Amino acid sequence: MKKIFFIILTLFTCVTLSAKQDVQFRLNAPSAVVVGQQFRVEYTVNADAKDFRVGDFTGFDMLMGPSTSQNYSTVFSNGKRTSETSKTFTYILMAVSEGEFSMPAATIKVDGSQYSSNTTKVKVLPSDKSSQSQTGGTAGGGTTSASSSQQSSESGVGPNDVMVRLSLSKKKVYEGESILATIKLLTTNNRTQIQDFKLPNFDGFTVQEITLPDQKSYDLEHVNGRNYYTVVLKQYLLFPQKTGKIDIPAVTLDLLIPVRVQQRMRSLFDDFFDNYQNINKTVSSGVQSIESVALPFGKPASFMGGVGEYKISSEISTTEIKANEALTLKLIITGTGNIKFTKDPELKLPADFETFDPKVDVNIKATSSGVTGSKTIEYTMIPRFAGDFTIPAVEYSYFDTKDKTYKTLSTKSYEIKVEKGSATESTGSSVSNFSAANQEAVKMLGSDIRYIRTGNLDLTKDEEPIWGTFIYWLYYISSSLIFISFFYIYRKQAKENANIALMKTKKANKVAAKRLKSASKFLKEHNKEMFYDEMIKAIWGYLSDKLNMPLSVLNKDNIEVELRSKGVDDTLIKEFMDIMSTCEFAKYAPAQSDEAMDRIYDSTVSAINKMENIIRK
Repeated sequence: MKKIFFIILTLFTCVTLSAKQDVQFRLNAPSAVVVGQQFRVEYTVNADAKDFRVGDFTGFDMLMGPSTSQNYSTVFSNGKRTSETSKTFTYILMAVSEGEFSMPAATIKVDGSQYSSNTTKVKVLPSDKSSQSQTGGTAGGGTTSASSSQQSSESGVGPNDVMVRLSLSKKKVYEGESILATIKLLTTNNRTQIQDFKLPNFDGFTVQEITLPDQKSYDLEHVNGRNYYTVVLKQYLLFPQKTGKIDIPAVTLDLLIPVRVQQRMRSLFDDFFDNYQNINKTVSSGVQSIESVALPFGKPASFMGGVGEYKISSEISTTEIKANEALTLKLIITGTGNIKFTKDPELKLPADFETFDPKVDVNIKATSSGVTGSKTIEYTMIPRFAGDFTIPAVEYSYFDTKDKTYKTLSTKSYEIKVEKGSATESTGSSVSNFSAANQEAVKMLGSDIRYIRTGNLDLTKDEEPIWGTFIYWLYYISSSLIFISFFYIYRKQAKENANIALMKTKKANKVAAKRLKSASKFLKEHNKEMFYDEMIKAIWGYLSDKLNMPLSVLNKDNIEVELRSKGVDDTLIKEFMDIMSTCEFAKYAPAQSDEAMDRIYDSTVSAINKMENIIRK
């Protein structure tokens, strides 16, 4: 009985401990509000809790709370029933002064144990200057961004109601140093939709895109005296590859903004139903420039183009080995900077070591603070003779952007002891080949001597030669004609191959077909982002090859001009423009249906076939 009681007590303790570990108590509050704005703060626990306590909400007026709500749910799955309980304590607060304030943590008790919630900070922004000037100031401290949006939308969309900005973290950098480029939309109307998105071409840079969350939500920011709903659309890390002034073209957005329409005759239903009018607006960020400075003189011989902060280490598979056996040496470079684009360090091996091309593995992560990760270079080498050898230390130099100096790192050296292998291994490959050649010569001795045949011989008369006959001349003339034909075709093909522009134009359809085949694969996998990415590459690449224009100078305006000059009708030109706009928008829009992806794929194939019938060369 004592054992049974002990087992039951142990199980009960484990269950109790696991229940305690599963309790989650969290605070939810907006990251930013405006002075005078009312907002909700919620404390939620996934258990039946008691004795809820919270500190003072410094910087805010409490209008209501706490109001308590409880939710019960039961889920049946695989014949098992799971019950879940959650309890939420809600406060309604109002911001009264500008600044950044901390929301207090709350405490609660569940089954006799006390739990604490997390804390968070809320930034309180000043009210709009425009709304203050119109109302003459309010006792509550101002209006929210949404209210100012309503005032401006009654008369349309003002010039400063919506903007797109391309901001750069630095304007002057060293060649190879990273720059953070952020594309952000600012709007006073949080219903704004993006119709078309024209990204700049970052000529003169190598580009690493930063992965942003799929679900982008608006944040509140105070800019130039106004409050805007803002969202980061794209972020890139740019690495200049030349010196001097480099211009970054403008970002252009085509937007659809629903604006509330003011009715002259108001009725009771106007308070329940709003009338909106969609307004199209195009905004541009303007051209940005950076100055790229050359790296200082005095680059070490071991400088491989690294700019940033790095460390290097090495690993070797073994230091004792037999001749003709393989060993591996790894160099691991870690740090932050242009690690992806640096050259491999120079490895000096003993003369009796045979080496192969290294295997390079780059593992990086791009964030707003830079590209961080590692680069692993694995060398495979084979010592051919016995003895004691030294693999010297590997030096790696880089330019430190913080100290603005070159720094040289070094790995440790390795002493390798190579023992003799088997007889075949130790003699080397040349001896083995010589031995094999001798054995082959011995085998062929029996067939070298031809003996004179004796006895009765059955002699036959040779046929008359075909020299000068009709068949001879027929063969001669046919061979000559075939040679001339092949020579003419070869010369024509060589001449066409020398004309690079002509070859690109002729092969434009084949190159586009490969892209479309890849897009079809992503279509079957329901991979929307990769599908539209391949479609954009296919259509732009096809037009670049067909019109013999580089992608860097290709845009929708000069495409229309070039297609018209080649006799393409306006209907087909419009079809290409619609396809490009649809693909570029759909890549950044919410998830598209498979039917929409099928339609754009079929339209692209049809448009390219029509173009091939018009422009054959």
